[in-house]
Amino acid sequence: MYGRDRPGAFGLKVSLKDEHWSFMDGYGELLIARGPTLTGDGDEVESTGSLHIVDLPDVEAARTFAYEEPYYRAGAFESVLLCRFHNVLGRTMWDFTDAVDGYGRFLVITMDDSVAAPVTSKHVIVYGELLALDGEARLGRVALVEAPDQEAAATLLPPSGDGHTEVHPWRFGGRPTQHH
Repeated sequence: MYGRDRPGAFGLKVSLKDEHWSFMDGYGELLIARGPTLTGDGDEVESTGSLHIVDLPDVEAARTFAYEEPYYRAGAFESVLLCRFHNVLGRTMWDFTDAVDGYGRFLVITMDDSVAAPVTSKHVIVYGELLALDGEARLGRVALVEAPDQEAAATLLPPSGDGHTEVHPWRFGGRPTQHH
């Protein structure tokens, strides 16, 4: 689930932070990755969205997760991208140990119908295919990566055909004292 913030929602999300984290606590062992996307503007960083990759049993559970989440219920999101995720690397963000000083973290979403190709970069945190909720149609690929900048991050998941790629500054989410 990737909820894109509506303009002006940052203050609302800040006010709901504890409620959001309490909701996420109920999914703690099921989380593959989580965290906010950001403006990336120096000291004035604000959230632009919220990413959650969760290992849920079915479509109903996914919809419950997405639409009962406190930010969504309060109207913080302009839109929600809700897809199945096929975890190609089979790991979580907490398994990532190859952090590089000076590199930023990014959410890279490539919308195309290509088959997920192997990604061999040591800078990939989590990587997988986005599928329609019914599990049939390929919608794209997603990666959480470390890179020197957004342009370098985009090269890790180039689109094929008429596809397009979005890159968002991102950071590990969760309570400051929380460890998976």
